[in-house]
Formats: sequence, C-alpha cells, structure tokens
Amino acid sequence: MKLAIAQVNPVIGDFQGNADLVLSYARKAAERGADLVVFPELCLCGYPPMDLLEQDGFVEANLAALRRVQREAPAGTGVVVGYVDRNRTGSGRPLANAAALLSDGAVLHVQAKTLLPTYDVFDEARYFEPARERGTVAFRGERIGIAICEDLWWDSPPLPGLRYPVDPAKDLLDAGATLVLCPSASPFEEGKPETRLGLIRRLGASAGVAVAYANTVGANDSLIFDGMSMAMARDGGLAAVGASFREDLILFDTAAPSGGAALDGEPRERLRRALVLGIADYARKCGFRRAHLGLSGGIDSALVAALAVEALGAENVDVFGMPSRYSSEGSVKDARELAGNLGLRFRLLPIEEPFRAFLSVLEPVFEGRGPDLTEENLQARIRGCLMMAYSNKRGSLLLTTGNKSELAVGYCTLYGDMCGGLAVIGDLLKTQVYGLCRHINGGKPVIPEAIFTKAPSAELRPDQTDQDSLPPYEVLDRILEGFLIRNRSAGEMAAEGMDIGLVRTVIRMVEKAEYKRRQAPPVLKVSPKAFGMGRRIPIARRFG
Repeated sequence: MKLAIAQVNPVIGDFQGNADLVLSYARKAAERGADLVVFPELCLCGYPPMDLLEQDGFVEANLAALRRVQREAPAGTGVVVGYVDRNRTGSGRPLANAAALLSDGAVLHVQAKTLLPTYDVFDEARYFEPARERGTVAFRGERIGIAICEDLWWDSPPLPGLRYPVDPAKDLLDAGATLVLCPSASPFEEGKPETRLGLIRRLGASAGVAVAYANTVGANDSLIFDGMSMAMARDGGLAAVGASFREDLILFDTAAPSGGAALDGEPRERLRRALVLGIADYARKCGFRRAHLGLSGGIDSALVAALAVEALGAENVDVFGMPSRYSSEGSVKDARELAGNLGLRFRLLPIEEPFRAFLSVLEPVFEGRGPDLTEENLQARIRGCLMMAYSNKRGSLLLTTGNKSELAVGYCTLYGDMCGGLAVIGDLLKTQVYGLCRHINGGKPVIPEAIFTKAPSAELRPDQTDQDSLPPYEVLDRILEGFLIRNRSAGEMAAEGMDIGLVRTVIRMVEKAEYKRRQAPPVLKVSPKAFGMGRRIPIARRFG
C-alpha cells in the first residue's frame, strides 16, 4: 500500500479551516497516488480542546466537520482522521477521543483511544471514556489497526510508577494487524522525538509490521508540536520522517524496506525552532500581527528579541529601552547595537520622571522608611505600565523576557517584568539562555559579545548584580533541574554532592514564589516539566 502521512497544523475550534486543511492534504495525497492518508489526533477540532469539550455545540461542529470530510474526500483514497466522538456504550464519560477510516463516502472503521494520559499537561480522563475494544479493518491488502498516541506507550510508561492495565498495540497485533497507524498530538520537549522513535521501532521490529506515526505540528498556547512524523518499515528500519516544526506530507510504501531516514536537528537548533514556532503560532492564532518587548541590554531580552524577529519579521517587532537612574550606559549601548543587528527600531522611554512622581506621591506614606525592595519593584512596574499601554494603543503582543531560573525563585516582579501575553523563555534555565544565544550567534554575531560577558543585573539599585540575591546560575540551575524536573528532595540532592543548606534555601524560594507564577502569562513548554498547567502546586501549604 502507498501510504501518506499528513502532518498538519490545525487551530482549536476552527472547524471549517481544519476540515479545509484535511481535505487539501487528502487531495495532495491522492494526486501523489496514495491509497491512504493518515492525519494527527483530534485534528478536526485541534488539540488540546480542554473544557470546550463540555460545550455540546463544539462537539456537534466537530462531528459536522467529520461528515464533510466523509463526503468531500477524494474518491479512491482512504482518509484516517482524528475527531471527538460520542460515547455510545451507555455508561462512562460522554465522549471518546477517536479516529475514523473514511473511504469513498463511507465510514469503514472507528477506533477510540484506550490509554488516556492524565499527567503533566494532559487531562484526557476528565473528558473521554477509554475504548473497551480494539479491532482491525481490512483495507487495500493490509489489515489496519489504529493506536492513538498514548496507546503506544504501554511498555514505556512516561511517568514513574504509571502502569497501564491494557496494551492496545498488543491487542491490535493479536487481531492480525499488518499495519499500525498512530494518529498523535505529542508535544515537543527535549529528547521527545528520539523517545517516539524508540517506541515505534520496538513495535515494528518485534512484530514485523509497518508503523505510521502521524504527529501534529504547530503551537497551541503553551504547547508546541514538532511534527517529525515517522514511517517504520517491516524490517524495523526508519523509512521516512516528516519535517520538523512545519507542515509536511510524507509517503512510503508499506511493502518497501527502510530507506535510511533519520531524525534531523541538533538539540539547540530544535529548541530555537520550537520557540520561534511557539511565538509565531501564538500570535497568529490569537489574532496578533505585532509584538513588542523591553530591551534592557541583558541576555534574556536579547534572546527574546532575536526569536521574535525570526517568528514575526523585524517589521512587526518593536523594542524599547526604559533606562532608570541606575541603568548603565553600557546596557543602553548594547541594547541599541542588538536592535541594529536585528533590523529593529530602538526607542527610549526613560522612567526617571514617572519614578520621581511615584516617589513624591508615596512620600507621606513611606515616611520614616528607607529605600528597599519597594523602590526596585516600583521601577519594574513603571516599565510594565508603559509596555502595557503600548500594547493597548497598538494592539501589540507584549512578550515577557523572564527565564525559568528567575520564575522559579521569584526573582521577578508582579505587574512589572511579568507583564505580558506570552512568556517566551519561561521554560529555559538561565544557563540554557546563554547556550541558545551562543547557538544563534554561530552563523554571525547577532547578539553583542558584551551582553555575554557582563554580570547579569536587574539594574534597580547601584552596582546591583543577580548574584547579590542568588547563587551563581550554574549552581542554581543544577538545583532547580533536580527539584523541578527530577523531583529530587533536598536530601537526595545533597547525596549527589550539593550543599544541603543552599538546596533548602533554593527550595524555599521556589515554594514562596508559587503565587507569582499563578499570575504569569503562558510559558512556552520545551522541558519535561514547565511552569503552568503541567505543574500544579497549592499556594497555601505546609509541605515542601
């Protein structure tokens, strides 16, 4: 069978647009001689639809889109498409995460998803009833089984301690499947494409079946989908791979041997492309044409500016310097040079005048109290106010520039530098920020060297550096990686050679900052555990 994998970028709730997209790629597949084309998980409604699934009109519009594809798909080419079905068993959750095989105007087979992920960013058991049966269907000389995304993960649980009671892939093989199709919506994180490859390679090699893994591409809110769909030949070799971070249509013959395909992308290059796609799709799908940010002369805002220019074009990005009495001439110079390198207009909005006005208004209620963190935060909030005013006036998306290290320990200001609509690098530790900036500079020096070499500083008081308040970032990030990603306790990290007192101090800082993170903008997720809906910690608690 000549099989096509359509790696597409749907928009949540855009049923007409998503159906148009499916039909367009189905026609392209038919023109290239495909017998069957498989699309990603829930591609007719977009993933993840979350509580939109509780609205009956949403479900009905999704079913109407399915019927349209059923009617209008090209004759002679089968289409496997993901959608939301109603649970018709009479008990359990009202909906099912399903995929249908359509051919020549008929529905030949429907398979619901069995393993419903309920961890990290996933909450599918909240809405869907798992499949009770898994079957196969004969089509064009193959016996096809459909395993939707998580249904392939039985033998490699993605969460420590997780044990699924059913192995859907085994059931399909037991039923005689010769071709396993996997419609998927698997978000990107570092190392994830290799993990998926291992899953389908084990399935194909152990059973001697062909496997087609159709992953969605694009970004929805915090989640970025990398594509990199895969086709595995019966000999266990990789036959074809979809492009990374863009739509693609790949074809392979299920009877042919593997062709030596390989995953593309150096890790930092994947990270760069993921964040660029995250910005571009967030802006496009939310209706923004422009974005802006404060350019401080520091490494974080430099990275966000470079990514934004690539995502939206220099003509659609505005940058502002907002110097205070504590800003160094070097920082303003570095920011101006960076803006020039990126082709951006750099404008100054000095904050000294409003800062003095605030201090004057507050003087009667601050009487008898010397300067402290209050005045530092006040400067950040003035900057936030200016940037939000520009957002309101111009309809521009404000990008925040805080990194994961700062968000973790609360080294950020509510209603100040946390103002904005999207936290572009909120899932990158500070050391990763430096590494990605070096990668971006690999082709030509976009980010001035002085930004790399000077000590990080918020410049909110005389001679301030980040290390006045924080451990060196190399040390801090090692602790944060252990605590946030690997769920290590202070004792376990001490056993790994870390200073127990410092570890406990950092963990307390993380705990105290939880209320700030609840009020942060969406963070583009690129790690196994990002701040946001994937990490749910009570604010009021006495454990940690």
